[in-house]
Formats: sequence, structure tokens, C-alpha cells
Amino acid sequence: MALQAANANLSSLSFPSHTKRHTRTSNGRSCSRLNISASAAASPVASTSSRSIRLTYLEANSWIWDIGGVNVLVDPILVGNLDFGAPWMFDGAKKFLRNFKIDDLPDLDCLLITQSLDDHCHIKTLTPLSKRNPDLPVIATPNAESILQPLFSNVTYLEPGEKTDLEGKDGAKVNICATAGPVLGPPWQRPENGYIVKPGENGLSLYYEPHCVYNESFLENYRADVVITPVIKQVLPFFTLVSGQEDAIKLAKLLQAKYIVPMRNGDLDTKGVLSSILSSVGTMEAFQEMLVREIPNAKLLQPTPGLPLEISYSSIS
Repeated sequence: MALQAANANLSSLSFPSHTKRHTRTSNGRSCSRLNISASAAASPVASTSSRSIRLTYLEANSWIWDIGGVNVLVDPILVGNLDFGAPWMFDGAKKFLRNFKIDDLPDLDCLLITQSLDDHCHIKTLTPLSKRNPDLPVIATPNAESILQPLFSNVTYLEPGEKTDLEGKDGAKVNICATAGPVLGPPWQRPENGYIVKPGENGLSLYYEPHCVYNESFLENYRADVVITPVIKQVLPFFTLVSGQEDAIKLAKLLQAKYIVPMRNGDLDTKGVLSSILSSVGTMEAFQEMLVREIPNAKLLQPTPGLPLEISYSSIS
């Protein structure tokens, strides 16, 4: 019923509206460690706050994040289906938010792109989005430059280990640090991106990478209070497209996460050749059991598509 309600009331979704301002920093600076106090805690609350994180899942790999008053659109698929330009091979349609359009988006401070393939850098969505807001600041993997360069005029490309600051409403700022994600090609190709996002001095930090693929030696120096990750694997014969389950547990341990927000990026209505050989491994229930056993103090917060999930800041001593 909650999913039906979300689909029925998309037009009434309320997002904070604010003036867009952006501060670009030069690339090539290494990420500083994100020091999070052990006494920091978060809990879902009903009211909004400028010192809160609101995560709205738009299915597939798509999100709207309101992080301390800064609105970030992540890997959007809002126009048509996901088909990689070859619907005979794969065609994926959202199950619940098919009526959510570009015009339903809030005022944005940034577009964040993790990978260069169509399920993250969706040309059918990005083309009209760029016409609507060609000056929208974009932070992306350099692998997506050939797609983004003709569309947007204000793009910051981050290699893993580089960072930039983003400024939103009333001077609110977040720091975005790129991390190493999967290599979608030959071994010598640069990896795609994950990101660590941290607002202010005392805010809760967030980690996101949509394949649950990460570089342990890089991440061991960092912490994230909130980890957004797939927890159910998507596999082809002899190849894992999206990881999860025990790898998601290892990730949460590595970052000392307080909250894990699972994404169901394989939960689409699909057809085509690939859909017939693509399968899921693991369940949400199995992951919950592993989480309770391995990280008993962490909590699983499952998002409902279209409905903001809010995590509030508490005081940090």
C-alpha cells in the first residue's frame, strides 16, 4: 500500500526550494579524512530540518538527496525506459514511479553522475534536463565526459581521490569526494566513481556506490554514517554485475556505518535477451540476518520509492 500511495501522490511530493549557488574547486586535491565523532547518532524523524539528510529513491540507480539543505540529483532515469540503446537486448521499466517526470524535480544544486553507462548517465534524461537547466553544476566521473560535454557547461570531473565543495541554500556546503568504483572495461581503464559526501564540520557523512564495488585500501581511511548500497546481487553466467550481501556487510564494517540504506537497482520490469539470463542472488531478509549478526549496532533503513527517508542530525560532543 505504501508503494501505491507513493505512485498516486507523486504530484504532491514536497521538496525544499532554494536558490542555486555553486562553488567549484580545482581538481587534483586528495581527499582529507572524514572524522566522525563516535557519539554522533541519527534517527528517522517526521519533520524536515536544514541539518538533516533526506533521501528520496527514484528506483534503478536514481536518487534525490537533500543533504543539509543542498539538493543533489543522482544518476537520473526520468525519461523513457533503460535500454542502453538496444531494447532488444535489455529494456527495463520502473515499477512504481513511471509518472515521475523532470518537471517534478525540485530546484537542484547539483547533478551527480557515478558511471558512464546508460543506467547512470542516461542520455534520454540528461538531454532534456540540460535544456531545462544548462548551467546546472555537474560532478561526474571523467569517463562520462564525451556524453556530458555537449550538454552541460559547468562540469567538474573527479578522479578517485579528488574532491570538490558544493554550495547550496543560505551558504550551506557539502564536500564531495570521489572514491574508486568498478572498472567497466579492460583492466587499464580508469574506474568509475563512488562518492563520500559530508556537510559542514559536524554533519553526518554519506557513502554511495551503486554496484557495491569498492577499493578496500582506499576506503579504510574513511568513515560514513550512512551507506547507500545494493545488497542483492545481480549476476550473469560467470559474471557479477552488481554485488551485495556479504560484500555490503564488509563495506558497512569498513566505513563503520550507523545506517545502511539498501537500493533495489535490479528491481525493474524487464524484457530482452539479457533479462532472460540475469538473476538475483540473496534476499533482503538474508542481508538483515547477516547485519544483525555482524554489525548489531547498525540499522537497516529501507526506502519506499518516491517517499523521502529522513535521517536527522543529533548533537556531536
